[in-house]
Amino acid sequence: MSKQSISRIDVESNSSVDVPALQALGLKVGYSAQRTILEDISLAIPTGELTIIVGPNACGKSTLLRALARVLPSQGTVLLQGEDIRQLHPKQIARRLGLLPQSPTAPDGIVVYDLIARGRYPHQDILGRWTRADEVAVASAMARANVADIADKRIDELSGGQRQRVWLAMVLAQDTPVVLLDEPTTYLDITHQVEVLNLARDLQQSGATVVMVLHELTLAFRYATNLVVMKDGQIIRHGKVSEVVTEELLKDVYRLDCRLVDDPETGRPIVVPRA
Repeated sequence: MSKQSISRIDVESNSSVDVPALQALGLKVGYSAQRTILEDISLAIPTGELTIIVGPNACGKSTLLRALARVLPSQGTVLLQGEDIRQLHPKQIARRLGLLPQSPTAPDGIVVYDLIARGRYPHQDILGRWTRADEVAVASAMARANVADIADKRIDELSGGQRQRVWLAMVLAQDTPVVLLDEPTTYLDITHQVEVLNLARDLQQSGATVVMVLHELTLAFRYATNLVVMKDGQIIRHGKVSEVVTEELLKDVYRLDCRLVDDPETGRPIVVPRA
């Protein structure tokens, strides 16, 4: 992210790091009267942090992320940079918050460049006029996501890993101060997983707030500056990795008997299941 982009974020958000980038207050999400996924969730996502949400399958991680983005109907309140998200126009939200869902779909036959260019829609006027700023943003996003060399290919010609990086580039082109990523390393081998996570970290270190759902615990512990641990639709713990993660916590949340050893590269915990 350029210095110009960071400056734009500071001006448009009109917020300080003391105001959470996202905040849920008494959030409740259910798909029917008999099936409640999240119950009375309150959580503040700190501005400028890389927050990673972890927890076992079907514990509500993706549901929480989508509810924070106003994609799912919910009870309670969600504040985006201190403002009730329900009171904001969809285009206002799209200028502040970018979301990469778990299983995005693209129109048939669309090429990579055109899909990434759709990330610029929130910044265009009512006539949808294309500007030099749009062109620069798309080129930068393609370079950062390492997809510039496939710009003219159709999405349906790409591997799963390539498609994932193209979707990520579209979110980058949207150029928002808050970015939500739902399992962005799906379909990626370890090399490309690390590339995506390095990109998320660079984005955060450039001034953005990044929130993502991950399954791979060792990678989550390595990259998170703020960790949220979920179980059965509830937030069990949240905070710095060093303050949150214990062997007892993992046994309770994942029913996993394990040891935690220090990563020789970062000093962060590595999960080693007991023999």
